Amino acid sequence: MGEVRTKILLENDHDVYLLKEGKIKKKDVRSIEIDALVDTGAVMILLPQDVCEKLGLEKIDKAIVSLANEEKIELDVVGTVSLMIGTRKMKTDCLMGPPQCEPLIGQLVLERLDLIVDPLKRTLSPRPESPYLPSLKLK
Repeated sequence: MGEVRTKILLENDHDVYLLKEGKIKKKDVRSIEIDALVDTGAVMILLPQDVCEKLGLEKIDKAIVSLANEEKIELDVVGTVSLMIGTRKMKTDCLMGPPQCEPLIGQLVLERLDLIVDPLKRTLSPRPESPYLPSLKLK
């Protein structure tokens, strides 16, 4: 089994709103496409500080984060970012890690976009039961 990586398109959601309102042009929407590691042990999305700054994301909160080695650290929560994986899109807050750290995609993104990880094939894809739109439970 190997790591699963995917491309994600990130946009500053406030810029997307201003574009829809006709207040800015498409070229003024701060966006970036990055390669990220799919981490089924992570909860949120983690973006490097330099990516958050390029997108112009604002600090909105702080969170205590437990790392794989059980160390606990405090990270800024920034947002809001609009992200797209394949054809699926969502808006979310994210954790801001140190500059140039490994971007991580956690469970909240996987659940919201209804994506499944195949560690043997090293792929991320929509669940076969919901190939066109995410299927979410409200039970």
